[in-house]
Amino acid sequence: MKTLKLITIGILFFIVSTLQAQVSVNVNIGTPPAWGPAGYPSVRYYYLPDVEAYYDVQTSMFIYFSKGTWIHRTHLPSYYNNYDLYGGYKVVMPDYHGNSPYSFYNEHRMKYKKGYCGNVQKTNGQKPGNGNRMNNGNKLNNDKPAVHGNSNNEHGNGGGKKK
Repeated sequence: MKTLKLITIGILFFIVSTLQAQVSVNVNIGTPPAWGPAGYPSVRYYYLPDVEAYYDVQTSMFIYFSKGTWIHRTHLPSYYNNYDLYGGYKVVMPDYHGNSPYSFYNEHRMKYKKGYCGNVQKTNGQKPGNGNRMNNGNKLNNDKPAVHGNSNNEHGNGGGKKK
């Protein structure tokens, strides 16, 4: 009976030690938004110079200063309702991994002023309602034959002198 208890205790210790060894830390970096700059899957923050705000990819929240405090919200304030997130420039912050990117706000605001435009940025997704980007949303009418010149089968396009 004593041997059975020792074997059972040994098995329990083995199982517990195995379970502890399998514990892992899983840091979930959120999914970058469709309007976010392409090519930065693991960055946590963007700085948006035009609205002087940050976007936290991990929490999907905007961080902006209002009435003396930093606000974390899923949307920008209503006075930015017409701001184009796809067209506005996003400063990627790959070297910052803390929880308060605004600790460098004064530096960011001076370096990236409103209207700042660095290199051309491709976004992760297409702007809704824009159609096919390759032809700027214009439908091509390919079922009609190409027509060159004027439509009355005469020579020229009517730019010369009449006789």
